[in-house]
Amino acid sequence: MRLSSLLLLALAPSLASGFAPATPRVNDVIAQQRTSSSSTSLGMGPPTPNIVVSETYGEGSRKYRRTVYTHKEWVKHRSSDRFIRNLSSMINSGVYKSLAKEVLATAGVATFVVVWNALTGGYTDLDGVQHEAVIKFLPMLTLPLTPFTLLSPSLGLLLVFRTNSSYGRWDEARKFWGLNINHTRDLNRMATAWYGHDGIPVDPAKRAEHLRQVSLYTWAFVRSMKRHLSPPEEDEADFSLELRARLSPSQAEAILAAQHRPNRALYDLSVAIDRLPMHFMRKNEINKNLSIFEDTLGGCERLLSSPVPLFYSRHTARFLSTWLLLLPFAMYDPFKGSWNHIAEIPAIALASVFLFGIEELATQLEEPFTILPMQGFCDKIGMWCDEIVSWRGQGLDNNEAVVQKNMKEMAPFR
Repeated sequence: MRLSSLLLLALAPSLASGFAPATPRVNDVIAQQRTSSSSTSLGMGPPTPNIVVSETYGEGSRKYRRTVYTHKEWVKHRSSDRFIRNLSSMINSGVYKSLAKEVLATAGVATFVVVWNALTGGYTDLDGVQHEAVIKFLPMLTLPLTPFTLLSPSLGLLLVFRTNSSYGRWDEARKFWGLNINHTRDLNRMATAWYGHDGIPVDPAKRAEHLRQVSLYTWAFVRSMKRHLSPPEEDEADFSLELRARLSPSQAEAILAAQHRPNRALYDLSVAIDRLPMHFMRKNEINKNLSIFEDTLGGCERLLSSPVPLFYSRHTARFLSTWLLLLPFAMYDPFKGSWNHIAEIPAIALASVFLFGIEELATQLEEPFTILPMQGFCDKIGMWCDEIVSWRGQGLDNNEAVVQKNMKEMAPFR
């Protein structure tokens, strides 16, 4: 009976095995794809369950987190069954699977404490019979709970600051791309509406080509910026294909050969704007958007190259790891109400999941560009800019017949 009880204690780590990485199953992991309006594989729009996720946790899973909510997703997000849904998907969570080694380490320490103390302090068998210690010359392993209670507020403050600073970086990056979206539309709107100067007749074909160049180089800038902020192995091939498909060979090669591609695309956009026949004051207003693009590019480069100070991140990780690895020694006595204190093992595993999870979330958010749907932003910017420059601007409305026609159409509403 003694042997069977000790074997049962030794097998206790299996309680935490649910947090170990598992091989992805086709029915369990579904990717999020963009709507059919986009031509590339990752981006914006409501998620569509039509491809299988190749990796459910770690670096490979980051590209599947690039979603943008629509009304449908918001309804699901705030539905009353969200708590049940989130709890039921806990085992399949990519964040928790990334923590498998850490959770197993703390659960392993808890298992060691339970087994060691059973051997050195006595244990209860399955029939409820109390037995003396098997090893009487070694002490039991316990620690007082008070130091952990005193250190908990300090650890909480470290984790809060770590999480807040990482979320702030993600929010800042998203706002930079929001400025890109706003000012690309603003730039093309002004170029389209203000095309023409001093009543000089406008050649529709020449106008269409000039504005097409503005739209293309606007897209080329944001697409080059996306490539500049993305891992080369993920985006280099797609970037080259997209540039060569939309730009002329000389234009595409000039950007691809540049050491700093967004700067080259922004220079080409400046030249395209300078060709537009309009008053210099209006060109100045359009060029203000280019200065904003330089600011958003520089801000994103700052976020990419400057993490949260490493000594802070490392100290937080060391503090949290030490605290959780030693916690099983202090939690042994509080679980004396369970059989041989065995409830300590799942409790420690669960606490490790949640506390290590907070630090993992901060680490995942710290570099925001591989989880932002930048490809979707670029595709939408290109589509919107092409639509804007297709509109009739004042350069073509100078025709007297067009003006008279518009006045007649508006007469019933006056």
